[in-house]
Amino acid sequence: MNVLEGLQNIRYRLEANGADAASIQVVDQIMRRAALPAAAPASANSLIQLVRMLMRTPAANGNVRIYNDFVRLEEELDVAGTAARERQALEDAKPVPKTKKFYKEQKEREKQANRGSGS
Repeated sequence: MNVLEGLQNIRYRLEANGADAASIQVVDQIMRRAALPAAAPASANSLIQLVRMLMRTPAANGNVRIYNDFVRLEEELDVAGTAARERQALEDAKPVPKTKKFYKEQKEREKQANRGSGS
């Protein structure tokens, strides 16, 4: 994931949560740095990784409201990730329907078995 896109997503989520203006300023400040050409190749594994990085900034360490905004966002992302993994596990556990070819082959095997035992 591109860091700049991830930070834009985080900013949007903070605004939706009614985060403190200082929290949004911290994200904006990091976004300005991420927009520089030297930072273009930077990437992150997930939004949670970016939020945790923001939680370690000096501004977050010095202001409890900023830190709490990031903690709230981290929790939301963690819950969403857990729910997505559970949905995927349920989807993977669903039985796969058998093809028409499978049933044709099964019928042929049964016919051959009946011929062999009936003779």
